Amino acid sequence: MLNLTERKKLVILTGAGMSAESGIKTFRDADGLWEGHDVMQVASPIGWKKNMELVLDFYNQRRRQLLKVQPNAAHHSLVELEKKFQVQLITQNIDDLHERAGSSNVIHLHGELLKARSTFDEDLVLDWKKDINPGDFCEHNHQLRPHVVWFGEAVPMFQRAAEIIQTADIVIIIGTSMQVYPAASLVDFSPPLAQFYFIDPKPNIRESKNLEIISKTAVEGVPELVEKLLNEN
Repeated sequence: MLNLTERKKLVILTGAGMSAESGIKTFRDADGLWEGHDVMQVASPIGWKKNMELVLDFYNQRRRQLLKVQPNAAHHSLVELEKKFQVQLITQNIDDLHERAGSSNVIHLHGELLKARSTFDEDLVLDWKKDINPGDFCEHNHQLRPHVVWFGEAVPMFQRAAEIIQTADIVIIIGTSMQVYPAASLVDFSPPLAQFYFIDPKPNIRESKNLEIISKTAVEGVPELVEKLLNEN
């Protein structure tokens, strides 16, 4: 087996389609609403200031749902890649299914549902698996909020993610339209010779020299690609 420094660097970008087959809803419905709510009501600083109780309830329901589901075959398959590659996983998802499946290096661009943070000090982050309620305060006596990046907020982990993808030999994109910025711009930081794989049942891009499209769901396409890469390298 190659030692770590000799292994190719493989970066995986995942979106909502990665977790959908575990039973995690993709939030945004066909009509653009999130679980019946306008996105600005439940996922923005403005919504938080206007109706904190509604925002907390929205994420409390998502958290309860997450605790009832399990990683799917796609999550588990990605772990196998660590046998032959230096793997870094960058996800837009706020669930912990990659970690539960066993992935070692995961960056959450948009935060983590099973964490809460202080509204006084954004660096004060707590592990949190129960509901967040009004009156749940941090050590500085300020309200806790979901540790999630809302629309209109900066993406703290973006720079780190961009640095990682700059070194990639292989990039795998799974279950994301790559239409949400700034996450969508990450591919612009990849090396010119990087090999890309795009797994999505309804791909919105065309195949090219350095891009192979697998028009399947994550559960179908990821194990297929993982087997291919392990056999080729």
